[in-house]
Amino acid sequence: SEEEKEKKKKKKKGGGGGEEAEEEEPDESMLDWWSKYFASIETMKEQLRQQEAAAAEAEEKDEMEMAEGSKGHAKNKEKSKAPKDDKKKKQQSVPELPEKKNKQKIDELKVFNKELEAEFDSFEDWLHTFNLLRGKIGDNDDNATEEERIVGRFKGSMCVYKVPLPDDITKEAGYDPNFGMFQGIPSNDPINVLVRVYIVRATDLHPADINGKADPYIAIKLGKTDIKDKENYISKQLNPVFGKSFDIEATFPMESMLTVAVYDWDLVGTDDLIGETKIDLENRYYSKHRATCGVSQTYSIHGYNTWRDPMKPSQILSKLCKEGKVDGPHFGPGGRVKVANRVFTGPTEIEDENGQKKQTDEHLALAVLRHWEDIPRAGCKLVPEHVETRPLLNPDKPGIEQ
Repeated sequence: SEEEKEKKKKKKKGGGGGEEAEEEEPDESMLDWWSKYFASIETMKEQLRQQEAAAAEAEEKDEMEMAEGSKGHAKNKEKSKAPKDDKKKKQQSVPELPEKKNKQKIDELKVFNKELEAEFDSFEDWLHTFNLLRGKIGDNDDNATEEERIVGRFKGSMCVYKVPLPDDITKEAGYDPNFGMFQGIPSNDPINVLVRVYIVRATDLHPADINGKADPYIAIKLGKTDIKDKENYISKQLNPVFGKSFDIEATFPMESMLTVAVYDWDLVGTDDLIGETKIDLENRYYSKHRATCGVSQTYSIHGYNTWRDPMKPSQILSKLCKEGKVDGPHFGPGGRVKVANRVFTGPTEIEDENGQKKQTDEHLALAVLRHWEDIPRAGCKLVPEHVETRPLLNPDKPGIEQ
């Protein structure tokens, strides 16, 4: 990855000269998930830079206007600062085109610089969580925190509506009002799931040792499963790259709160918790945003970008249409697919490892999934293939990211 970074730097400086573009052509066999991840990180940084530049520009404008009336001195200072910014912007915007061309060859995923829940309303589109608290027995319970009084959680949804239902609702949803508004709710039976957790890296960990560093390792807890990846601790590092995956079997609703923690390895004494993050898997599993496995940008059956979901795009699409009582999908000739009253187009051929071309509907189905929010009534944004960034918290230091 160091080499890659160097190359990227060169590419930025070079502004995409003729021979440079030649050399940059990524060799399919050399690419892996990390190439995809680093390319995506660059894109995220670029977006943040643009946002910051825009914000700074707006602020500068305001300050200029304010300084207009007051001191000439302040105005000059602003003026002398402005050209510098301009230069930066120019440098950024010039190599944009060639870079885009090169980049397009590596597929990307979405890097969220926050947790997924923040982006999708905590996945409470229909499942809300209510804490059940133990009653207060005596005086000493008055100062017990709510956290300590939780004895369980109730998950559900409530809906109050006027009977008889207005016609538009009955027609619109194809509901039988006698069954109420909640239809297509999953059964209450226990359900077995396989949870796969990918942990990419941690950044800016809180130093745990006297030398200002830490020896971090991962610990994962879900129900009865307790994994401590102690032997793979990373020595003296506050920005460890873990690049690990863990598979855990669990049963909803009993085991649905996943805890991912980073501990500091110590030779003597006990290992200290640096910080942890908790993920409600049940909400993700049942959410209509489909937060089980992110939808990637392209469908591929081999190489670094292989489709990872156990269901193919066409299967996912059929299921969504059926559950949402949406008409479709109807695959037509000429690379077209119709869902509800929308038509989507896309390629209809796919290459296998040996370069053999086959007919497929998967690209078309994926085109619909990536724009599922445009489908009337049943549509909503589906979670894209992504990496999320979650704050690590420590109960001893409430509210401070670790």
